[in-house]
Amino acid sequence: QVQLVESGGGFVQPGGSLRLSCAASGITRINRMGWYRQAPGKQRDLVATIDSGGSRNYADSVKGRFTINRDNAKKMVYLQMNSLKPEDTAVYYCNLQYVTFPIQTYWGQGTQVTVSS
Repeated sequence: QVQLVESGGGFVQPGGSLRLSCAASGITRINRMGWYRQAPGKQRDLVATIDSGGSRNYADSVKGRFTINRDNAKKMVYLQMNSLKPEDTAVYYCNLQYVTFPIQTYWGQGTQVTVSS
């Protein structure tokens, strides 16, 4: 069973930086990992994804400010967040999806990021 554990959330002022980490265990197949976020009263939205080969995808709202990386040997995925804005405030969730049949998706428990002055 895949388990995902996030860390690195917290409180930061606008313009600041945070780095989120996600430790994965129980991975058995080729996968895509990523980060999603959910603000109060809103749906959960894609932030960034990265596949096993390193191909990345970003939401338009974070392009140029956030960077996703993964370390396949350590089974870790990271999200470096720079130039943070108040609208980045949300619970950030680590995600893993097996990309071959059967498609399966797993989520971490989430970590809170608050951007405020």
